[in-house]
Amino acid sequence: MSLLKTIQQLPDSAGVYQYFDKDGHILYIGKAKNLSNRVKSYWQFTPELQANKTLSLRIKRMIEQTVSLNYIVVNSEHDALILENSLIKQLNPKYNILLRDDKTYPYIYIDNNEKYPRVEITRKIIKSKDITYFGPYSIGARDILDSVYEICKLVQKKSCLKSHKLCLYHQIDKCLGPCELPISQERYKKELDLAIKLIKNKKILIKSLEEKMKFYASEMRFEEAGELRDRIQRISRSEIKSEIDFASTENYDIFVVKNSATRAVVVRIFMRHGKIISSSHDFININESYFEDELYYRALLDYYKEEKPPIIAPILIAKEIEGLSSMEEHLSGIFEKKANISVPKRSKRKDLITLALLNAEELLKKDKIIDHTKLPLQIQELCSLEKIPSRVEVFDNSHISGVATVGAMIVYEDGKFDKSSYRTYHLEAKDEYGQMRETLSRRVASFSKNSPPDLWILDGGSTLLKLALDILASNAINLDVIAISKEKIDAKTHRAKGKANDILYTQNDVFRLQNSDKRLHWAQNLRDEAHRSAITFHKKTKLKLDKESKLLNLNGISHAKVQKLLKIFGTFTELKNASFEEISAVLNAKDAKNIKMFYK
Repeated sequence: MSLLKTIQQLPDSAGVYQYFDKDGHILYIGKAKNLSNRVKSYWQFTPELQANKTLSLRIKRMIEQTVSLNYIVVNSEHDALILENSLIKQLNPKYNILLRDDKTYPYIYIDNNEKYPRVEITRKIIKSKDITYFGPYSIGARDILDSVYEICKLVQKKSCLKSHKLCLYHQIDKCLGPCELPISQERYKKELDLAIKLIKNKKILIKSLEEKMKFYASEMRFEEAGELRDRIQRISRSEIKSEIDFASTENYDIFVVKNSATRAVVVRIFMRHGKIISSSHDFININESYFEDELYYRALLDYYKEEKPPIIAPILIAKEIEGLSSMEEHLSGIFEKKANISVPKRSKRKDLITLALLNAEELLKKDKIIDHTKLPLQIQELCSLEKIPSRVEVFDNSHISGVATVGAMIVYEDGKFDKSSYRTYHLEAKDEYGQMRETLSRRVASFSKNSPPDLWILDGGSTLLKLALDILASNAINLDVIAISKEKIDAKTHRAKGKANDILYTQNDVFRLQNSDKRLHWAQNLRDEAHRSAITFHKKTKLKLDKESKLLNLNGISHAKVQKLLKIFGTFTELKNASFEEISAVLNAKDAKNIKMFYK
């Protein structure tokens, strides 16, 4: 069916629509209360089908590239919002904004139902009748918790009370010892009240830590003093300094967006009990897909996700955004009460917005000095990438003769390696092609939880590049891919001859850059880090396999039999879970009995 006919036959129902270009790549995903009205608003139908002249330059460019349209009908505008957000995260359309903040923010909590309550950390609501929450904390939650236990004489571990015996914590004066001593509720409550005071007021907490740090230093306990110094710095970084004090118990979640010519930043500030307790921010690169309202939308959807937060606060934003009512409806469903999103025009609430915008401006200034975009922009231009590669995932595999086969994915974002996002995989495939297919397929399967990056880089040549493109195409995912391989001369790599003439492969080109080219160095650096990660994980896996293999050898299972088992079951974990009958079918009943006894 032609694009015109599809548009003309759209239903008057709520739903999600998808625009595609001539190559079948997805350009944009949108939601609509009325599909027919919404989609038709993009177009002018006479004298021929073309982009509506009233559209912004960004939308016009998108419409001019659109050659086909798909749509999905849903029951309500709210359902459309949920589906749209899920599809954007999985498929990474060219003209949608993807904010990859998949973190959940921790809270500190106290379970008041316990006889001797403790201070703990959670990322979701605790199922108990009387819980006190503090947070959320962008960073520093664990440092605050450790500091409270450093200063207050609370029960230090959950298991302490069960022992009914005084332990080291009591001996070093860090616990009152209610496990054995007759400590009254009133005495314990004094320590708990001090803990709450320190959590609520970071200035008091930091002052107490500084006093303890000086004491450790005077006692020549420099290592402990250094640990406290580092902790103080982390706690201090977790909040925006402000003189705004509501002198009340008001809570607010504040979200603002600000952009320069090349980058945009989302700033989140959390006010609890009239004081700012923490803040966080995320940058995105600006290209033709940037639309400020959509970034507000993504920021709110990504922060609140689909789970009711422990503390629900009114939400303040800096400007009116399109579709605000549907966002309030969506969040009301999550909060199980009416969500309140407002744009303050006066009073101290307006001051909070001003403060957040000032911090956004300052972040953009600092970001400009660092300039994350110069080299990635050159890579984009060289390789004709759809997006500046701000976030890159790089893959490599490792094994020795098909043993301890593993894959590794490293992540590079805004000029540095994001080691918290690294992933490793135990693989079953024995050949390089199958290993990469398994690694990439498993990563694609996780896109619904952890969105795609701007670029994939593979350690390999044109064959593995085509494999990656085929996997992405079969899942309708919009993502650029580069492969990097070593040049071969007489069946030997050029690196072996003392040089590093690596070759870059893209969907349409092959680049043999000078080995002094910074763009090549950039790709090599990322590939080498993935190789290092894969080798490190392989060595750990091989060491574990060798250890377990030796233990089996001692129990009458020869090395050859171990290799035969691994060929069938893949890993020792699978072997451990296999039945007696399954193992007997590979070896014999006696060996199967020995193996089951070994793993008993």
